[in-house]
This record gives sequence, C-alpha cells and structure tokens, in this order.
Amino acid sequence: MMQVLVLNQDYQAISLCDPERALVLVMLRKAEMITDVPERRFRSVSEEFSFPSIIRLYRYVKLPFKKVSLSRQNIFKRDGNRCVYCGSRERLTVDHVVPRAQGGRTVWNNLVTACYKCNSQKGDLTPEQAGMPLAYQPFRPSFIMYLSKYSGKVKEDWKPYLLMG
Repeated sequence: MMQVLVLNQDYQAISLCDPERALVLVMLRKAEMITDVPERRFRSVSEEFSFPSIIRLYRYVKLPFKKVSLSRQNIFKRDGNRCVYCGSRERLTVDHVVPRAQGGRTVWNNLVTACYKCNSQKGDLTPEQAGMPLAYQPFRPSFIMYLSKYSGKVKEDWKPYLLMG
C-alpha cells in the first residue's frame, strides 16, 4: 500500500497518510505537494493529477510529543520479527526481560520478541539467570525512527525529511 509523508509547515515529518487523502489536502489548498511519484497518476474522467509522495501543510499544526504506542505488533516491528535470543522467525510471542514474577514491568525497555521455545526455556528467569543473552537491549523507538524504519520501505525522497541523510 502506497503512503505519503506529511510534513508540518516547518518541514518536520509528522505522519503518513494515504495518497487520496494527500491529494484532497493539496486540492483544498491546505497543503502543497513537495514531490510526486512520476510514474503514477490520479485520473478522473476529464483530468489527470500528480500522485503525491511528500506533502507539506501550509499551516503549522502544534502536536504534542508523539510516542509510538506500546503494542505486540510494534514490539515485533522494533525487533524485526525475530526472536532476540535465537533469531528465529517461527511462532513469536512477547517476553518480559525481567519477568513479572520478579517485579518486571510492561514497558518498552522490558519487552522483547521471543519464539515460544526460547520464552518457555527462559521461564521466570532473567536472561542472565537463564544463560540466554539478548541480541541487543530493548528500547523505546522514537516516532521519527518508527516512521522511517518500522513503517515499511522508506522512499528515497523521504530520507532528508526523516533525518536519514
């Protein structure tokens, strides 16, 4: 599914939307098209329109600090749909690094993706106690990181706006 990067008036990336919504914002003069997808077009009975890739809002939208919501799917995305203990992609679940039985909380830096086998083997132990080191330390992804890395393939023209060079 195609997506369009939405920039605030100050060129800061704030969200993604579908191309139809982006075209409507441009046609209502609420946004300008920064770049389009040259090989794609919107067509009506009598007109043809550019297919947006990046749009910029004309008015600044004040947004609260955007957080990536804590969910199973977002943990799987952050961990690349791989078990952090063995690297498997089979039968994945979420594991508490410090188990709840030992006071572990349900927060970004205590949750990882694990396969059923590793999760069962680790049980109610920490990775150190179980002798199962983590591939990396879990973290809370930033919204920009989430947009650029976890929302799918990043288009080349988006990279300057997502601070990716």
